[in-house]
Order: sequence, then structure tokens, then C-alpha cells
Amino acid sequence: MINVLILGGTSEASALACAVAERGLPAIFSYAGRVSAPKPQPLPTRVGGFGGVDGLIAFIKHAGITHIVDATHPFAAQMSRNALSAAAQSGVAMLALTRPAWQPKQGDQWQPVASIDGAVAALAGPPQRVLLAIGRLHLKAFSAQPQHHYVLRLIDPPTETPPLAHFTTTLDRGPFTLDGDLALLKTQRIERIVCKNAGGEGAAAKLAAARQLKIPVMMIERPMLPARREVHCVDDVLAWINSAY
Repeated sequence: MINVLILGGTSEASALACAVAERGLPAIFSYAGRVSAPKPQPLPTRVGGFGGVDGLIAFIKHAGITHIVDATHPFAAQMSRNALSAAAQSGVAMLALTRPAWQPKQGDQWQPVASIDGAVAALAGPPQRVLLAIGRLHLKAFSAQPQHHYVLRLIDPPTETPPLAHFTTTLDRGPFTLDGDLALLKTQRIERIVCKNAGGEGAAAKLAAARQLKIPVMMIERPMLPARREVHCVDDVLAWINSAY
């Protein structure tokens, strides 16, 4: 008997949850708890951290997990590392459902940086209106470049005032559209975009909009992870699960 733990939070994880539920496969969906109102899933769902590797190992044993699918955000590096370690120590199978990284296209003006700190350092210079499409966890770092006006695109209203000298907040949840992102960039008079290389289609519209409007994009590269087995579509995950029968 199998029992799958889906580490979610992405549109791909939700698509996998629907496919697993439709097939009647035993599974549990896990959210990290980063947003106040996570999307409902057609599977038993838990919300919140596990308490590190040891906590995840304990959950695996208690719930009788046999397979783990890491379908977290490409920048949820600590969770992915914990999942790899816990799976290895527990002797359960693990697979990552990932999005291919975005690649620059003709007309793009990308400036690759290795990290949040690299993006902050690269923003040295005259004041600009900057779209920060990075979520809420790393906003404080950009207070080191207080000359800019930051436009923050967030899913939930901030629970406390962002520690930035000049900012505007816009609330929205992907998937985003080209027309919507063109309107955002024009209305907010954006001169530069800072974003993470999340990949996928849900947040790619801003890149097409930036290309069309000739706006430079500072692209934060993905964190490095240990070697792991990865697939890029739900059908491949289902085939992997079915091979256990």
C-alpha cells in the first residue's frame, strides 16, 4: 500500500493533487503556511512546517508515508534539502516535480544575480521605480537601497509595514496575464523589475511585458540543491507512483 506526501504550494502541486485525487490514490497535501488563505485541495491537507528533518522523519513514520513528491517553489531550498535528507533516512522514495527555469529570449534585458544580496547590491545607483516580484520574506534586505520606490506585488496584505522608505503595495495572485502585467508596469511607471527565476507559466507574463516595454529585469538565479530525481509534468509523477504497485 502506498501513501504519498505532496509538498505543495505551486500550481504544479495543485494539478498533481487533482490527478491523484481523481485516481483515488492515498495522499496527503502539505502547505508550508506562507499565505493566509491557501488554495483548497481535494486531498487531506496539513499546513505548517514539520520542525526540520527530524520532524519530517517523525511525520513520515506516523503517517505511513511511502513516497514523497517535492512540488515546492524552486526557491524553497531548505524544505527541498530537508525532504531529501528525511527521505534518505526514512528509506522512502522521493521525486521532485519542478518547473524548467526561464531562459532569456530575444529582446530581453536580463541581469542575472546569484542571490537576494546580489540583487540588493546591484541596485546601487540613481533612484528608480522598481517592481519587487519576490514575495514578502526578503523585503527587509532592500532597505539597504532606500533611494528607490519599490512596488511590492504580494498575495496577502503585509501583517506589518514593510521596512522600506518608499513603497507601494499591490495585491494579486497568479496566474498573471500579459495585459494585466503591461497595465501594472505602465500604471506604476516601473523602470526595473527584480524577480526570482521561478519558471513556469503562472508568473511569466511580467517577462513578456518587460520585453515589450524594454524594461530591464534583474533575475535572481535558483539556489543550488543536491542531486535528485526530477520530472517536469504530472503524468511522469503518476507513472512513478504507479510503478510502485
